[in-house]
Amino acid sequence: MAVAFQGTASPLSGEGLAEVATNLGIHAPEIWAVLRVETQGCGYLPDRRPQILYERHIFHRLTQGRFDDGDICDATPGGYGATGTHQYERLDAAIDDDRTAALQSTSWGLGQIMGENFAAAGFNNVEAMVAAMVESEDAQLTAMGKFLDSTKLSAALQAHDWTTFARGYNGPTFAINRYDVRLNGEFQKLAVGVLPDLNVRAAQLYLTYHGFHPGPIDGVAGERTLSALAQFQVEKALPQTTTIDEEVIAQLRDALPSLNNVPTPA
Repeated sequence: MAVAFQGTASPLSGEGLAEVATNLGIHAPEIWAVLRVETQGCGYLPDRRPQILYERHIFHRLTQGRFDDGDICDATPGGYGATGTHQYERLDAAIDDDRTAALQSTSWGLGQIMGENFAAAGFNNVEAMVAAMVESEDAQLTAMGKFLDSTKLSAALQAHDWTTFARGYNGPTFAINRYDVRLNGEFQKLAVGVLPDLNVRAAQLYLTYHGFHPGPIDGVAGERTLSALAQFQVEKALPQTTTIDEEVIAQLRDALPSLNNVPTPA
């Protein structure tokens, strides 16, 4: 049985990252700082659905409170519950009431762009935006880049003005979660450290789709990643290697199960 919002879920590419950085007049560390704070740098769940967060107070506003129940629809933010698949349970319940408002009340993908911001992110409607979120992390990042450009938040990112950026991107209550402090902390680490290896990161994401557990999707070929890769290679009777290159990524991608048979996360 097909699962809603499941698609190709392609990993971020070097070309996609470079294009957004160039268009915004920034560099990779600034982008990764935002992504790490928003989604720990990963745009998909292991079942190939985009990372989302459903916001009941936005659904309340968009539907004028017609479906208020204190859970899926409420004037106050919160009630999120667990991340991951639980957010889709909440979204599905809202879709039963009003699909368009539900999609607009959800933040999507790597940059967690709200569905109601579809126009600022470069789309004609929220359905087109969601389709792009399902397709690839490149599409997710492009949408984030267009949103930052449309809202002029790119200037704050260029200047490393984390307070202004946090207020515009996360909302007026950003200080509650120390959003600006966390952004600055991630940027400082990334500016002097090693950036994620996109080949390794792609392999890690594909390994999760296969049902293996490579650890964080962080672009670092650590013990857990290499162990998961070895398990995949044994299962598929492939030569053992500890080098993650384009050939390995192609093997992982080409061996993906159909979308009707995606492993359930453990």
